[in-house]
Amino acid sequence: MFPAILGIGQICSWGTLFYSFPLIVIEMEKSLGWSKADLYAGATLGLIATAFMSYPVGVGIDRGFGKWIMSAASFLAALLLAWWSVTQSMPSYYIICTLLGALQACVFYEAAFAVLARRVGAANARPGLTQITLWAGFASTVFVPVTGTLIALFEWRTTLLILGLFNLVYGMIYLKVLDPAKDHDHAQDVCAKAEQIKRNKEIVRNNLRSAPFWFLLVSLTAFAGAFSGFTYHLYPILQGKGLSDGDVIFAISLLGPAQVAGRFVISLFARDMPLRLLGSVMVGMLPITFALLYPLQLGIGYVVAVICLYGLVNGIFTIVRSFAVPDMLSPHAYGALNGLITLTANLARAITPLAAAWIWQINDSYQPVILAIISLSLASMLTFWAAAWTSRPSARSISR
Repeated sequence: MFPAILGIGQICSWGTLFYSFPLIVIEMEKSLGWSKADLYAGATLGLIATAFMSYPVGVGIDRGFGKWIMSAASFLAALLLAWWSVTQSMPSYYIICTLLGALQACVFYEAAFAVLARRVGAANARPGLTQITLWAGFASTVFVPVTGTLIALFEWRTTLLILGLFNLVYGMIYLKVLDPAKDHDHAQDVCAKAEQIKRNKEIVRNNLRSAPFWFLLVSLTAFAGAFSGFTYHLYPILQGKGLSDGDVIFAISLLGPAQVAGRFVISLFARDMPLRLLGSVMVGMLPITFALLYPLQLGIGYVVAVICLYGLVNGIFTIVRSFAVPDMLSPHAYGALNGLITLTANLARAITPLAAAWIWQINDSYQPVILAIISLSLASMLTFWAAAWTSRPSARSISR
């Protein structure tokens, strides 16, 4: 039940704070006359804020503050979406995007994974992490069409108010359900807490001197850049391939079911498959998937097949990413180690949407953008393979 609650929370958080963004900014571009680059600069500011909040949020959850971090962030997200709904100026928009980005670090995957790892212990977290990702896979399926429908019915400002209500409700749920006293890693006294903090700091220091940590950091950072650049620009990329708006929304809405299907297959048939092998196969398919979208004109059937393949690969790799730290690095200090990796990954997520917009502006074409995304996915593939090799049990490893 606990992983399901966190998973449904991911649907609400990702759906309202991430997948709704491209649809909202298209309407803002029409009604306010702001340029694509100006609007995506807001996403960049938000993702930079997410990056720098990742490590302190991870440390805070390691120390038992997950309940207050996730609930307070949900309440504040509702308020910021309400502010966004009435904004008329670009400076206000940038402030809102920056603050929402900071809150994303408190409610997105990494925070939920860290909360679960603390509740059941990182060594026992894989089934729960898989369940969270199964639920979260429905975020785009639910909120892309919901956001599009709300915009058609009420316009974008009212849509933001409605999206804020989802965060308000889930903030109340987090207050009710998250209880640090039930955590597996809950320390009962001051001395035990001090020992736990000391142990986690030593684990972090040891990992900063290890090759697997840096290979994994580079791989997940490159993956995040490719994912962010692709996701934020997927709508106009597909429009540029000759698809209608309806066909684009239909294709994007299939991402969720494809991600869930991949995770479901893994949970049934490859539950005990070594994470290094599973991750190596999935990350190797990413460059191929992006390359399939390079042709200038594409039919809806072809696009649906490629989007489903991408969703399947991304869905499975999310499981790999969620368990990479305890499997490759250490079963302890999950929040801190994952926070460090997430910091650089989110910086990549911040830079690539704006960089893609700049690349697009060179000749009003998404072809060079797709090539850049393919290059990032190749870098992710090679460094993940290196991390998997250097962190294997027979290799020299750091103290855990």
